[in-house]
Amino acid sequence: MSQLNRNWSSYFYDSFSRTQWMRFGAGPYRLSAEALASLKGINEPMSVSDVAEVVGPLCGLLDQQLAANPAQPYVIAVSGSVAVGKSTFSRVLRALLAQSNRTVELIATDGFLWPTAILEKRDLMHRKGFPESYDLESMLSFLANLKAGKRDLRVPVYSHEVYDVVPDQFQTVDRPQLLIFEGLNVLQGSKDSAVVAADYFDFSIYLDADPNDVENWYIDRFSVLQRTVFQRPTSYFHHYKDLRPSQTRETGRKIWRTINLPNLLQNIQPTRERATVILRKGRSHAVEEVLWRHSMAD
Repeated sequence: MSQLNRNWSSYFYDSFSRTQWMRFGAGPYRLSAEALASLKGINEPMSVSDVAEVVGPLCGLLDQQLAANPAQPYVIAVSGSVAVGKSTFSRVLRALLAQSNRTVELIATDGFLWPTAILEKRDLMHRKGFPESYDLESMLSFLANLKAGKRDLRVPVYSHEVYDVVPDQFQTVDRPQLLIFEGLNVLQGSKDSAVVAADYFDFSIYLDADPNDVENWYIDRFSVLQRTVFQRPTSYFHHYKDLRPSQTRETGRKIWRTINLPNLLQNIQPTRERATVILRKGRSHAVEEVLWRHSMAD
């Protein structure tokens, strides 16, 4: 965080170093190395100690929040930049919280992106991930119906390989006790609507990191994808399959700086201080600091 934001946030958050935070204890919330490996995304490292020292204690504190707010479903939002590790974190959080015999669902907001055909028609493919690239009405309708206790809600399935919503494929959500709602702009407000997604959240987590570090993580991930997924003819990015390593990194850097960095700075990062908890990552991807909103500890 910038010094200005750190000074401002000190009025709203308690700051814990990793060593201080781990003293809350993980309790039963732990994962084996094998179980953790099955949950990790591409270039999203997380160690068993990360689970025990950061995510486990967070789950213990969430237990206290759940006891104080028994209304179901309890909705937890997870936000942060592209390539900051939201997907892996959310899958790990879901796996841990399910250990207490709760029904826990995970929904990624990618399923609420407008299909590619619509984005192309509106000249928005270069703005994919920006607020205007989402079907906000459908997203808010899903959250409202979820909180109203409606059954068998359907969320469109998104394919990162084809870079599009998959026609006629849905994830069904049937009144879970907890739902984790993960996406780039889930904490954003709106000038055009009196209702925003955050109105339906009971708890929110923002994964934070220096944008320069996130750029490097994005480029590293893009390079891995170029050698693997992009080689498949079904990949939307198959046209990158023959790039040399230096060309791959330069292409990834260009995409980051022209699309993902502007979205981070304009739309995602400004919502950071709306989160209940901010997890601050260092260069190695490990969480080094936890900011915990004062109201939680009152």
